[in-house]
Amino acid sequence: MKKIRVLCVDDSALVRGLMTQIINSHPDMEVVAVAPDPLVARELIKQHNPDVLTLDVEMPRMDGLDFLERLMRLRPMPVVMVSSLTERNSEVTLRALELGAVDFVTKPKLGLRDGLMEYSDIIADKIRAASHSRPRPRRAAAADSAEDTPKRRLTHVFSTTEKLIVIGASTGGTEAIRQVLEPMPANSPAILITQHMPAGFTRSFVQRLDNLCDVEVHEAEDGQRVLPGHVYLAPGGVAHMRLAKSGANYVVRLEESEPVNRHRPSVDVLFHSVAQVAGKNAVGVLLTGMGKDGALGLLAMKQAGAMTFAQDEATCVVFGMPREALSIGAADEAVALPDISERLLKSAGSYGHRV
Repeated sequence: MKKIRVLCVDDSALVRGLMTQIINSHPDMEVVAVAPDPLVARELIKQHNPDVLTLDVEMPRMDGLDFLERLMRLRPMPVVMVSSLTERNSEVTLRALELGAVDFVTKPKLGLRDGLMEYSDIIADKIRAASHSRPRPRRAAAADSAEDTPKRRLTHVFSTTEKLIVIGASTGGTEAIRQVLEPMPANSPAILITQHMPAGFTRSFVQRLDNLCDVEVHEAEDGQRVLPGHVYLAPGGVAHMRLAKSGANYVVRLEESEPVNRHRPSVDVLFHSVAQVAGKNAVGVLLTGMGKDGALGLLAMKQAGAMTFAQDEATCVVFGMPREALSIGAADEAVALPDISERLLKSAGSYGHRV
């Protein structure tokens, strides 16, 4: 069996040692080299040609983001960011995902050694997913300049306010979600999203999306009324999000129960609740991600009369969750990421055009 070859870049000798111990404990992967900063890493990449790079955010001599941006422009490769859980680092980590990083691991605030060792299986899963991913660097100058690149919007008129759009995603999902939400008009149907994300990152992600989109984006709260033109993102690592009804209104229910499919929040939990509560008035899509969370829930939605889609393989960072949905017949169709927004809106009973 060919092992996944990993290069670990971190200015902490302790973290480098722990990551080496964790990765080498799994039979399908190995650390081929470690580096204390990006300048050393640059030479080791040339020497070892690793399959996956783990990269710290804050390092001496060159910032992790600067290095990532250059790397993804000159030699795109799968990168998993390793970040401390702080408000600033959550924003920086989201920026790294925009630049092309596949996923991230959060360093625990306390008990670094024990905390990282407890993450052993999670770290290994993220490295495996990264090794099978398709790195998709953004052209930062074009993508980040609103003056140079006007936003393409979708204008739609809706036949009903009862329609809902629900989205599930995991690895690679933060960028996919951004691309789905940015074209959505301010009068779009309500959108509920479960993205696999640890606690502490959801708020920064919501703020970033809210600044980019015409729809209003919220970190979901228990009992919150679900309204058109609004997006509700399940709090990362805290609770499952369900759809419920209070009288004639849709509302959010948050539930701090056990993980489902090893995740909390779980896409399956959201999708199953939508199948039960909204039925044919919902439209669902499963985006890029590792594993199978959401596939059975999407099937339940389809059986309840909802239109269902999966992101196609060519545009996925990791084609795990969409592949599982397609293999069990849960998705009506596989759709390329650039076309998903319009397909969701059309399926929600609207008509319109791009502007």
